[in-house]
Amino acid sequence: MAEALPRRSAGLGLRRALLDELIEAPAGAFDFLECAPDNWIGVGGVLGEKLAALSSRHPLSAHGLSLSLGGPDPLDVEFLRQTRDFLDRHDAALYSEHLSYCSADGHLYDLLPIPFTDEAVHHVASRIAQVQDALGRRIAIENVSYYAAPYQALSEIDFIGEVLREADCDLLLDVNNVHVNAINHGYDARAFIDAMPSSRIVSYHTAGHYDEAEDLKVDTHGAPVKDDVWDLLAYAYRVHGVRPTLLERDFNFPPLPELLSEVLRIRDVQAPFA
Repeated sequence: MAEALPRRSAGLGLRRALLDELIEAPAGAFDFLECAPDNWIGVGGVLGEKLAALSSRHPLSAHGLSLSLGGPDPLDVEFLRQTRDFLDRHDAALYSEHLSYCSADGHLYDLLPIPFTDEAVHHVASRIAQVQDALGRRIAIENVSYYAAPYQALSEIDFIGEVLREADCDLLLDVNNVHVNAINHGYDARAFIDAMPSSRIVSYHTAGHYDEAEDLKVDTHGAPVKDDVWDLLAYAYRVHGVRPTLLERDFNFPPLPELLSEVLRIRDVQAPFA
């Protein structure tokens, strides 16, 4: 098993469009890279060689896209086996997945919200336990952005807490998703951060979003991180402590130095905290 990422570390998402620039990036420009195994399993040739080169030089974390932890379809056992092989081969320090679902009689190609009910807690927790057994490691679940809630017998805070407790897994706290949801659904982002269990948090994500309107934010990962989100990240550090933190950017890539300046800003935000 790979060593854990240092708590005070700042990473960047590994995207194919950035491969060559990441290989040529100056030493120390980032502390780790994060990739989606779903997009790399079975990839060989030049792309596979470049991924292997990067994972041999830099710590790698992995963030899944298609397990569909909240979905009705049976878990894909063969895909879990392939994911375990990928994590082991690249010595991944962390594996996380979204607290959502993305398949129902086939892939839906979106991350859809799970009803916040006791039944859903039991369903998701059972599936997370199966995943952890299949992968031979603890996983972290990520709080997701959502724009419509199918049913909320529990609050989002209570739902996440119950899943973490029953599944005995960890949390990847995405502060941009907290900010987006707080605006869209009218709750206090800092109160949400306060309610998250410190002992479960193993990593943070931060990202940019799109301001559709004053009361509608869209989680795009296609723009620079906004000041309100940087402030919320600093608040999370103050409440829960520093953890490895990733800058997510999925498209509209600026020149790499601009992305690296945001990675440096993560380090700057981490600096005042023990």
